[in-house]
Amino acid sequence: MDVKDFKFLLKLLSYKNYQVSFTKIQLESEMKVSEKNEICSRLCDRGLVKFTGEVTKINIAPKGISLLNNKKAVNSLTIEELKVLKATGKGTISPAQTGLDTRYRKAVITDLLEQGLIKVVDRKIKDVWLTEKGKKFLCQEYSSGSTAKEISLKMLSDYLDLMRTNCSLYFPKQEKQQLSKIPDKPTDSDILAVIRDLDQNLGTNNYLPIFHLRHKLQPPLSREELDRALYRLEKSDQIELSSLQEVRSYTPEQFEAGIPQDIGGRLFFIIPY
Repeated sequence: MDVKDFKFLLKLLSYKNYQVSFTKIQLESEMKVSEKNEICSRLCDRGLVKFTGEVTKINIAPKGISLLNNKKAVNSLTIEELKVLKATGKGTISPAQTGLDTRYRKAVITDLLEQGLIKVVDRKIKDVWLTEKGKKFLCQEYSSGSTAKEISLKMLSDYLDLMRTNCSLYFPKQEKQQLSKIPDKPTDSDILAVIRDLDQNLGTNNYLPIFHLRHKLQPPLSREELDRALYRLEKSDQIELSSLQEVRSYTPEQFEAGIPQDIGGRLFFIIPY
């Protein structure tokens, strides 16, 4: 890990709950905000920190350009997605310049980003915090042979406090006790039964929005585990997964519960057979 990245993590340790406004993280007096943004994004990609903020500039990605040039592939996009792609195809723009309604603009842009069809050119980070994975990384995994004099005694003291407070959580004996309390994960047959029960109880007429199933089964399943189970059920012809064409009827959180696709909208509805 780069020394600056490590220093960023240590800076978080001096704040309550290891969370702070991004503007308060000072690494070097002459460091540009863009470089600090890159450090924060790298750490977020590794799952060591999370942050809140807003995308301020977007542009079309090479994958999006290729899709726009493919008439057949374009037909798989929603009207809103196509509108954003065409707007970003003319150059870097702000989210407001997409022309989308503010009620679903963020959800559409997030979906296109996840598909790799557009890219973030600039973002404004508001708050940043250390994740559980970040704590475990500092307590158990981090190692360095660097002799650079980048760490102050205050940072070292905060690091030791973190280890005293949190490292007992990662002892093997403790982990075994915690794991023993975790309920058994449902089988594919169990998941299918839950789908049918939800569909009947909610009256969704064999068109169950996936967010209902996530609320029911996450946890004990992770998002990725549930997605894989749904693909298995579809492959065995026990369900069908269908995409959402009209996003206005759902909240951004409900919309984002769908399964992203490389091309086209998210898989949003579960149709049990």
